[in-house]
Amino acid sequence: MNRPKFNNTSVTVIASIVFAAFLFLLPTGFEGALQFRDAVKCKALVEEVDNSRIIDTGLIRTGQQVCSVRFLNGKFKGMTAQGWNMLTGSLSQDKLFVPGDKAQVVVHWQEAELGEGSEAEIGGSEGKIEFLSVNLIDYYRLKGEPVLALAFAVFLIAFAGATGVRSVLSFVITVLTLWKILVPMYLKGYDPLLCGCAVTVLLTVIILSLVYGFDRRLLSSVSGALLGIGLAAVLSVICTRTFKIHGAVMAYSESVLYSGYEYLNLTRIFMSSILVGASGSIMDLSVDITSAVNEVVKKCPSISRLEAVKSGLAVARAAMGTMTTTLLLAYSGSCISLLMAFMAQGTPLYNILNNNQVASEIINTIAGSFGLASAAPFTALMSGVILAGRKK
Repeated sequence: MNRPKFNNTSVTVIASIVFAAFLFLLPTGFEGALQFRDAVKCKALVEEVDNSRIIDTGLIRTGQQVCSVRFLNGKFKGMTAQGWNMLTGSLSQDKLFVPGDKAQVVVHWQEAELGEGSEAEIGGSEGKIEFLSVNLIDYYRLKGEPVLALAFAVFLIAFAGATGVRSVLSFVITVLTLWKILVPMYLKGYDPLLCGCAVTVLLTVIILSLVYGFDRRLLSSVSGALLGIGLAAVLSVICTRTFKIHGAVMAYSESVLYSGYEYLNLTRIFMSSILVGASGSIMDLSVDITSAVNEVVKKCPSISRLEAVKSGLAVARAAMGTMTTTLLLAYSGSCISLLMAFMAQGTPLYNILNNNQVASEIINTIAGSFGLASAAPFTALMSGVILAGRKK
């Protein structure tokens, strides 16, 4: 009787699926925030709005928008209530609903006394409830996001086949690892830099093993990637201290402190974020070089290790230019509005370059680029030595 044979890649895929399932079920320890613990979260349709309590000064709106909503799911499905949309004057946070919009709402309620409230079936029995508050949190986007993610996964699998499946799996594992492991470790007060290094090493091994399985290509690509990531980590510490950058330059970081986590070291979290952000490009470059050298060796098995290394270096030189530009464009895109504000106000260039926000993006770009620059030749060297069959 013939037994099914599993190659290294199949074993890696199965192990990765098990690991992804474990991460999905792993609690973070921060479930059930206090403000949502006794509340019901659901989707609601905005049927009517009352804007009479809004103070409109042009760009800025403050006050309260009163909305009549009908619940579309959950225990209150089909019922109507009056909801509140609080406007704080922030264009990035505020929203103004119109009839027909679907909103994400948080409902606080209690069982009503006789003669009060609305009839509903709760816990399998008919009863009356009283809505204490119905807060419209935001537009309801939870239907479109899974559709978009599914469309991306289907396209990737249709285009790349088995490689696409592994790519989707690595994407899922990366998201779950960051959310279930890295972020909780930050919040629990563990050293951010050590956590970032450990998680990045873990992701590097998992992602590259999904690409290659457990063979010599994995060893060469991982070794090159880890060298680049290590250098990026060292430079993130040196540059952050030299330029005296505080971690509060990260968006929403101060809000975390004011939420009861004043013990967090935001600066070391910023350092950690640099190497995490650069690791993706470094892994990409190491895979490109390793795959290129492997193809050369397959086409010419008699090639010497020295010639294989030279071929890898040629690929590395060609790829490094575009990869460093990729980092620059990625970080520049995230701060384009800041650059617009500087230009609109006529800020001198030396003031722009001295700004802490701009300096932090420069550190991100340069540290990541140095990581790429170091990973490229080392990956070429390791690929040539490990993959080539013999010396000439």
